[in-house]
Amino acid sequence: MSKNILVVGASGYIGSHLVPNLLHLGHHVKATGRNLKLLEKRGWGSIDNLELVELDLDLDQDLTDLFIDIDTVYFLVHGMNHGHDFIEFELDCARRFSDYLSRSNVEHVVYLGALQSQTSQSKHLTARKETGNILRNSGKCVTELRAGIIIGPGSAAFEVMQDFVYHLPVMLTPSWVTSRNSPIALRNLLYYLTELIECPPDHNLILDVAGPEQMTYKDQMVRLSKMHGKNIRVIPLKWLSPKMATYWLRFITSVPTNIARALIGGLSCDLPADGSELQRRIPQHLISYEEAIQEALAMNTEVVNSEIWGFDPDALLRWQTGYGYYPKQAGYTLKTDASCEALWRQVQLVGGEEGYFYANSLWRVREWMDAMIGGDALKRYRRDPQQLQLGDKIDSWKVISLEKNHFLSLLFGMKAPGLGRLEFTIEDCGDHRTIDIRAWWHPKGFMGLLYWFAMMPAHLFIFRGMTHALVKRCKAKIQQGNIDTK
Repeated sequence: MSKNILVVGASGYIGSHLVPNLLHLGHHVKATGRNLKLLEKRGWGSIDNLELVELDLDLDQDLTDLFIDIDTVYFLVHGMNHGHDFIEFELDCARRFSDYLSRSNVEHVVYLGALQSQTSQSKHLTARKETGNILRNSGKCVTELRAGIIIGPGSAAFEVMQDFVYHLPVMLTPSWVTSRNSPIALRNLLYYLTELIECPPDHNLILDVAGPEQMTYKDQMVRLSKMHGKNIRVIPLKWLSPKMATYWLRFITSVPTNIARALIGGLSCDLPADGSELQRRIPQHLISYEEAIQEALAMNTEVVNSEIWGFDPDALLRWQTGYGYYPKQAGYTLKTDASCEALWRQVQLVGGEEGYFYANSLWRVREWMDAMIGGDALKRYRRDPQQLQLGDKIDSWKVISLEKNHFLSLLFGMKAPGLGRLEFTIEDCGDHRTIDIRAWWHPKGFMGLLYWFAMMPAHLFIFRGMTHALVKRCKAKIQQGNIDTK
């Protein structure tokens, strides 16, 4: 029977996979995210039975209409990417949501939490547990699934292990690699989540999600490396404290620093799981760790075969196993009174004889470096000196996404260990406009990370200079700017 379902946190890792599954089963889905454009970039803009809603639970807004005609709610929100105060952010969001939930006619809430340690007081795990308590305070029937590592492309803990295997021939790791967990395949978890709709309980439930075996993180990485044809050695370092590990992970993994920092507390302790009760209620075949890895690797190209990359065949052709799932990024945002049209006219002049608005000599040096290793970046080319179209070649770049007066995305074409793009984004904010220039980089192994950090000094001033130059060419005022490098 078709139901009306609200998925809160649809732009996240689990939500982005759950929504298509629910639609495939014939349900009507209302999917929320903090950024509506990100949801639309997934190709969800014109799907039947799907409504997209921009929702920021950090804002004090009326949520009454959100629950109209909703039968089941999936609450998938977490605050790991919010920064150092993510715990208070996460709990405040849960309280605000629970308050409106209590006044709704929702029948069932499914909350995806985290396995709990019997010994450690990880703030991250405690916050996940407390979020479940807050949702239960709404008086609604809540089913809380507590999961550990999820094996699938984009799962933060899984991607950390992937990056370790890809980036280090000898793995010097924190001592938490001897902690135990119960990894589960993404496919198995999604089946549990979707089947819960068909058997709603009449009371609150807390159920562990467990894969077919308990494993240490060290065992997982060793077995993962063998599937990649490698034979790595793992050396735990007792002196590598959680705080030190956070900074160290920033250089080893492409997983965002805020997420890696939040994960450290949970990874540093044993997380036992007893999935027998959930399996009794919703029986299914739990695939092995190796099978789960194979499925994850087979899904790997979904990163680049997406609206974010314009479904571009050149990007898909160049993508390789071993590229970091999460991109590194660096950019600069500037406020101005220039019109969107004026900014767009200047953005379209990028490349060719016009150059890149700022520090053109450095761009030329990079092009010569590309030529020295067999690249063709010295071949300057533009179809039209004034306007761009989708698919245009600009020197060594390619236009893979274009929205007039708003957005331009260029596929990086030089030889380098990874895959990247350069984006220009113009936003109309009413009393002012913003122009953001940002590079995104999916590193390939250790050399890909080394390349990114080698370019970091240039990133710190080039994008700032480019945005200022664009605004000055519009003969407009510069109001305020900020750099963002991760």
